[in-house]
Amino acid sequence: MERVVIITGTSSGLGKAFAKALLAAGFKVVGTVRRPEAAAEFEQVKPGAAFARVLDVTDTPGQLASVVSEIEQSIGPVYALINNAGYGHEGTLEESSMDDLRRQFEVNVFGAVAMIKAVLPHMRARRAGRILNVTSMGGLMTMPGLSFYHGSKFALEGISSSLAKEVRPLGIHVTAVEPGMFRTNWAGGSMVRAERSIADYDAIFDPIRASRQARSGQQAGDPARAGNAIADFLLVPEPPLHLLLGPDALEYVRKELDSLQTEFTAWETVTRSTNFDTGSKVSTNENPAAKHSL
Repeated sequence: MERVVIITGTSSGLGKAFAKALLAAGFKVVGTVRRPEAAAEFEQVKPGAAFARVLDVTDTPGQLASVVSEIEQSIGPVYALINNAGYGHEGTLEESSMDDLRRQFEVNVFGAVAMIKAVLPHMRARRAGRILNVTSMGGLMTMPGLSFYHGSKFALEGISSSLAKEVRPLGIHVTAVEPGMFRTNWAGGSMVRAERSIADYDAIFDPIRASRQARSGQQAGDPARAGNAIADFLLVPEPPLHLLLGPDALEYVRKELDSLQTEFTAWETVTRSTNFDTGSKVSTNENPAAKHSL
């Protein structure tokens, strides 16, 4: 029987590439889109194997659960969920609004968790399933001007790691997929950019914004190859908790880990100085707190 995979956000970018690769590899793919016209286009990719569902991951949890239950009954048991839907918010923290932050987390974090909660009862009943949360190398390292985006991806990383420990004994595997820079529209028209308003940030941030915009469409990462990697990865018997995609992701994350290790070592004395001194015992008579408790 063909394995059924739900992929959120398949209208463009990596989600579209994942869907095409999985369809070519023989999976049945249910792709979520936000526009009815996009649904018809998706199903034409491979009629009989490509199924579209119009939904937004920010719909109510009940709506998402109903869609997943319908998929289970009409298409087949869900083998894997690929939580791909999301977007990037660019802007300095001070120039970005609290509504910007809420929207970023609503899509990138709360939407992903709601989809997980929709598939888990079915996977748990079968004692089998795969959940791939597409975070980012930006869930393990940071750059200026992406604080809200990094926050959402770091949050999804933590959720993925803890969830993996909860459901692995139930036969369900969780992986955080961390792409680097791929040739999609993530840094182009898909990105939400906060308006500039504080001149103090001009020198540090304006060149970064200009560089990011210029690089859009020129990234080294090939979405089709990422799709092929994921299609193969879905059949690995014991998948890891983390999967970096792209040489740049590996380079950036390794630098971040090296920097953390250097910092931890430099401040190790302070770190180790905060426990009670177990080498000396305080008698009850010398302990004011104990005296008042008698």
